[in-house]
Amino acid sequence: MPVRSITKEDFSELKSIVRDIVTTQKRTESSIVELTEAQKRTELSVAKLADQQQTARTELSGLARSVSYALENEAYRQLPLYLKERYGIEVTERMVRLEIDGEEINLFARGRKDGRDVLIVGEAELKLTSVGKLKQLEKHVALAGKKYEMECVPLMITHFARPQVFDTAQKKGIIIVQSFEW
Repeated sequence: MPVRSITKEDFSELKSIVRDIVTTQKRTESSIVELTEAQKRTELSVAKLADQQQTARTELSGLARSVSYALENEAYRQLPLYLKERYGIEVTERMVRLEIDGEEINLFARGRKDGRDVLIVGEAELKLTSVGKLKQLEKHVALAGKKYEMECVPLMITHFARPQVFDTAQKKGIIIVQSFEW
């Protein structure tokens, strides 16, 4: 095969192709730099958003805790009369929050039912949507019963209880009082 000589036009075309490749490479490198900078800005924005979300969670948690304490405080005032009228349970000592073996009990009082001394052991939950809180109450009732060696009346205070949870509680002998009832 004969060797062909490179013409001036061939050389010019080759220079043009190399120039196009260099220009394309420069644009690609520039795009990569822009994408890298955009990624850094995005990462900073995501980190800032995560911080803001954590702050919002903390604030909401504090708000929920405040509302829960308000529910408990209202229960301390309203429950004695309600329990007496509805269940024949007389509260003989003021209701308090109490800790037994490191467990916080939201509502605790001494009382009388059917002529017997009893302990009223209760929990407050803003919205009672699962039986998990009932299990916690049962644990607290067991702790109080063991410590004071007395019969306990389990009590759950809430703004709203799901019907399934309400039914389960009744079967277990747990009194559920929804705040609109008092």
